[in-house]
Amino acid sequence: MPRLQDFYKGEVVPKLKEKFGYRNPMQVPRLSKVIVNMGLGEAIENVKVLDLAIDEIGVITGQKPVITKARKSISNFKLRAGVPIGVMVTLRRDSMYHFLDKLMAIALPRVRDFKGVPPKGFDGRGNYTLGVKEQIIFPEINYDKIDKIRGMNITIVTTARTDEEGLELLRLLGMPFRA
Repeated sequence: MPRLQDFYKGEVVPKLKEKFGYRNPMQVPRLSKVIVNMGLGEAIENVKVLDLAIDEIGVITGQKPVITKARKSISNFKLRAGVPIGVMVTLRRDSMYHFLDKLMAIALPRVRDFKGVPPKGFDGRGNYTLGVKEQIIFPEINYDKIDKIRGMNITIVTTARTDEEGLELLRLLGMPFRA
């Protein structure tokens, strides 16, 4: 069992039950999946960018990413429907807990001038989205082998019904929110 999942069951669940007054343990919010997405606008001109991004996200998450394609054509961006423009990975169960543990304990503290993540990234249903500006904060990425700094979006999907429940869940798990 991953360390973060063990911590969730032993420490976080009782605190959430006490704070929100849940009677049934199945009411307690939990993590359902983590989605790591990297949009690559420059892939329209240079398709090799996708291969590099696939390698990077695959190393970071430990799972093979899926190529995302444009849904509709936008002439101003020289974009046609069906053209590959990004890569994404959906993590569940053990790999989700391992990735989140690594993100909160190792990667986020490596960000320069890090003061915490903004608590405004909630969507109204308890899910949190975080933007990372550089992929080099992850220890698996070799700084000498990257060609360009790319950012990514990390969406943490929970079973919480409100933003307050989702915020408390992530805060108790160790997400470093700003004060």
